[in-house]
Amino acid sequence: MTDLTLYSMPSSGNSYKVRLMLALLGRPYAHVGLEHETPEIEKAHADGILPLGKLPVLELADRTRIPESDAILVYLTKDTKWLPEDPNELAEVLGWMFWEQNQHEGVIAVRAALLTYESRAHLATPERMAELLERGHAVLSFMETRLADHDWLALDRPTVADICLYAYTHSAGTKGGFDMTRFPAINAWIDRVAALPGHIRLEDIPE
Repeated sequence: MTDLTLYSMPSSGNSYKVRLMLALLGRPYAHVGLEHETPEIEKAHADGILPLGKLPVLELADRTRIPESDAILVYLTKDTKWLPEDPNELAEVLGWMFWEQNQHEGVIAVRAALLTYESRAHLATPERMAELLERGHAVLSFMETRLADHDWLALDRPTVADICLYAYTHSAGTKGGFDMTRFPAINAWIDRVAALPGHIRLEDIPE
């Protein structure tokens, strides 16, 4: 038995980061996989399962539903080693998570989505893809500079910020077409995250 139910989109990095965090924490949960533009997702909307209209959503035992991937991550990691209590350290961690949503996800994830989902293919104009490629390399260069002399993004140990940024970064080359050979420090960091006990891959979907 578990007191958690996760509604997630299996192919989405935002959903993956929550599944990965649950695995690293060793937290059991029930998984409900949903895809866009399907009867199941429409029913979820109609039933009020998606408070902000998108996935993922974590449902608690009392039927409280927590939307937004990074909010879920903070909820799950409170009082764990992944989320520091010290205010200065907490600010560092949250700063990277905010940066992921307002600088990173809207470029790295969007380019991958345009290349992955047929329903968005019409948006993948040469101009748009070139712009996202240039902006994405700039975003990755920012991470590269940080990781060139730090093992982890926020602190001297892995935190929830690393899991947050890992979700879309680890597949930026394969899904987004970014040139990851330019970022050796990021690649080393990706390997460190993948070596964490309990790590699961994007394609490891609970039954």
